[in-house]
Amino acid sequence: MLELKWLWNNLQGNRARYIWALCLSVIGSSLTIINPYLSQRLIDTFISGGSAKENLVQQRGLLIWLCVGMVGFSLLRTGLAYFTTMQYERASQNMLYRVRIYLYNKIQGQDMEYYDRNRTGDLMTKMTGDLDMVRHSLAWIIKTIIESLTIFAAAVVYFFAIDAELTLWLLLLAPPIFVVAFLFAKRVRPMYVDLRQRLSQLNSTTQENIAGNRVVKAFAREEYEVEKFTAKNADFSKANQAAAMVWLDYFPFLETFAQAFNVILMLVGGLFVMNGRITFGEYAAFSSLIWAVSNPMRNIGMIINDFQRFFASLAKIQEIYYAKPKIANEHRSGNKRRYEGHIRFDRVSFKYEEATVLHDVSFTVQPGETVAIMGSTGSGKTTIVNLIPRFYDVSEGRVLVDGVDVRELELDELRANIGIATQDVLLFSDTIDGNVAYGEPDLPEEDTQHYARLAAAHDFIVKMPEGYDTIVGERGVGLSGGQKQRIALARAMAVRRPILILDDTTSAVDLETETHIQQSLRDLDFQSTKIIIAQRVSTTAKADRILILDGGRLVEQGTHAELLAQRGYYYEVFMLQNEGIGRQVTAHGA
Repeated sequence: MLELKWLWNNLQGNRARYIWALCLSVIGSSLTIINPYLSQRLIDTFISGGSAKENLVQQRGLLIWLCVGMVGFSLLRTGLAYFTTMQYERASQNMLYRVRIYLYNKIQGQDMEYYDRNRTGDLMTKMTGDLDMVRHSLAWIIKTIIESLTIFAAAVVYFFAIDAELTLWLLLLAPPIFVVAFLFAKRVRPMYVDLRQRLSQLNSTTQENIAGNRVVKAFAREEYEVEKFTAKNADFSKANQAAAMVWLDYFPFLETFAQAFNVILMLVGGLFVMNGRITFGEYAAFSSLIWAVSNPMRNIGMIINDFQRFFASLAKIQEIYYAKPKIANEHRSGNKRRYEGHIRFDRVSFKYEEATVLHDVSFTVQPGETVAIMGSTGSGKTTIVNLIPRFYDVSEGRVLVDGVDVRELELDELRANIGIATQDVLLFSDTIDGNVAYGEPDLPEEDTQHYARLAAAHDFIVKMPEGYDTIVGERGVGLSGGQKQRIALARAMAVRRPILILDDTTSAVDLETETHIQQSLRDLDFQSTKIIIAQRVSTTAKADRILILDGGRLVEQGTHAELLAQRGYYYEVFMLQNEGIGRQVTAHGA
C-alpha cells in the first residue's frame, strides 16, 4: 500500500524503534492468554475439579504460585504496554517533526504561482491538523490493528487448543462482521475527503477574516463575516454529522455481532460443560478471553473510521510533499558574485492562466540608471518587476540581467543582488530594528539608523516607546501606512543591492517626506540600478527615464520633458496632478 510505504520512508532514523515497538506489541498482546490459562489451571485444580479439596491441602504452593503468576503477568503486561506506547510516541513525534520541517521547506521553495493557487488557511490545515492525524495513525491506529490482530490470533489458537468445535461456533460470526465493515469503509471514505475539504474552507475563511480584521471593521461588515463563517461552520458540521451518522448506521450491526459471541459461548459452551466435553476451568478461560475475539470485531468500525480520516489527511499532505515548483531554487553553494545591474527586457510577453498581462515589451536599463514605470491599474507594472527576480517566468521573450537570461542564473545569487520594497508592505512581529535588518541580520545598529534616516523613518521611530527596539504587531499593526512604507524602504536599501525595486513605496507619504526619500535615493552610498513604480509625477520627474504601460504594452518612454512634449498618457496625468499650474510647468519643462 502506497500510504504505508510513504510512512515507512518518513520513519527514517526511527525505523528500528518503530519495529521494536511493533515487536513489543506482538509480545505484550500474546501474553494476554497467560492469565486465562493460569485461571483455568486454578479453577480446575482448586475449585471445580474432583480433587479440588485435596489439592488445596497438598498443593498449596502451586496455588500461591498461580496467584502470584497472575499478578506478576498483569504487572508485566502493564509495564510492557507503557514502554511500548512510549516507543510509538517517540517514533511518531520524531516523524512528525521531520515531516513538518520538510513540508515547511517545500512550501518555502515553491514559486509564486503555487501561492496564487493555494490558500493560506488550507496550507495551515495541512501543516497542523492533517499532520497530527498522520501521527495519530502511526502511533495509535497501526498499534491498535497490530495488537487487535495478535490478541485475536492468540485467543483463537488457545481456543482451538481447548476445543476446536466451540471455537468454530464462535468464528461463524467473523464473515458477516467483515462484510459490514467493508460496506462501511466503502461508503464513508468519500465522505471524509469531502469533510476534509470543508474543514480547509472553514480554516481559510477564519484566517482571511483575522488577517483582514481592519478592513472588516472599517466597512462595518462584522455581521456579514460572522454569517459567512457561520455558513462555513454549518457546512462542516453538517458533513461531520453525516459521516458520524453513517457510522451509526453500521454500529448496531457490529455491536450486535460482537455481543453475539457471549450468547454463543453461553449456549454452546454451557452445553459442552454440562456434557463434560470441556471443564468449568476451560469454560472460564473461554469466558475471560471472549473479549479478545469480540473487541477486535467491535473496534473494526472505529479503526476503519480513523483510517479513512488518515487517507484523507495523507492525500492533502502529499500534495505539498510531492509538489514541484516550476521555478526551482537549487541553493547551489559557492561565492555569490555582485552584479553590475544591467537589465534588459527582450520582446517579453507574459500570460497568467488565460489572461495576457504583458505584450511584446522591450526596454533596457543601464547600470546605475533610475527608471520609473507608470500606467493605469492592471497595465502590468508589478508584473514587470516580478519578472526581474524571477518570481514568475516569461511566456515569451527574455529577461536578462548583466546580459544573462534570468532563467540561467542561480536564484539565490540573482535575488541576493536585488533589494525589493513591495506594494503590499509586510512587517514581521519583531522589533523595528529586526525588520529593517531583515535582509542583513548582522547589520550594525548605526547602519540600521542610517538607512532609516534615508527612508525618512528615523524621526518617528525614536519617538516610539522603545525606539528601534519597539515590537511592531503582526503585519505592522500599530503603524500608519506611510510609516510601514518607510520601514520597508529602509529594509530594501539596507541590503545595499546593485538592483533596487520599489513598487509604489511612497504612495502613503506626504510630499515633503517623498522629496526627502527621492533625494536619499539619488545620493545612495552604493551604486544601484533603480526600478520605481509610481503614480505621482513628483516621484517620476527626476528619473533618468520613464516607461508608460497601457494594457500590458509599452506605449511611451523617455524623460520627463520628452513625455510632456509627446502629450500622451504622461502629459494627461501631469495635467491632472498639477491642475492650475500645468501650463507654466509644461513651458518650464519643455
